[in-house]
Amino acid sequence: MPIHSIVIYGEPVLHRRAEKITDFDDELATLIADMHETLDASNGVGLAAPQIGVAKRIFVFNAEDDAGVRRRGTFINPLLIASKIPDTRPDPDEETEGCLSVPSLDFPLKRADRVTVNGVDETGKSVSLTAEGWFARIMQHEYDHLQGTLYVDRLDKRWSKKWKKEQAANGYNVPGRSWTPGVDPDPFGH
Repeated sequence: MPIHSIVIYGEPVLHRRAEKITDFDDELATLIADMHETLDASNGVGLAAPQIGVAKRIFVFNAEDDAGVRRRGTFINPLLIASKIPDTRPDPDEETEGCLSVPSLDFPLKRADRVTVNGVDETGKSVSLTAEGWFARIMQHEYDHLQGTLYVDRLDKRWSKKWKKEQAANGYNVPGRSWTPGVDPDPFGH
């Protein structure tokens, strides 16, 4: 199972809606296994197929929830239902997000505190997960990738200005850029 390169903001696949999965075959099983291996090598908590250049509606996750329970899984063709996002400003100490496709940067972002995700796993079996807090943030972040939205696209005016400066400084709008976990230096210093 190979580790895939992770594409960086500006790559077209990241900015369009991913395609629904219809074939549950060996090719899909291999892709999902590769995604889990890539996620593990990246030291991230979630990875969507568009992040490895594949425009399919799949994301994988491997993280502890707020209760300290490790959850690892796969969602295919998910539907996310979220509680209302509070109208308050994000707390830079408690509500900061990063992304493997926006290497070395993180910004505060307000998210819904509770979500339910429904979809299917790699065998086509229905799966559902309700999450709160940190884990709900992960689910929203990965689901957004399947919609063609990155967390930096959701930043409020203040943080969006800072993102635009960093985007220009890092060249995060140019197609064809990527990094490979386990080969390139970890952009987050894990």
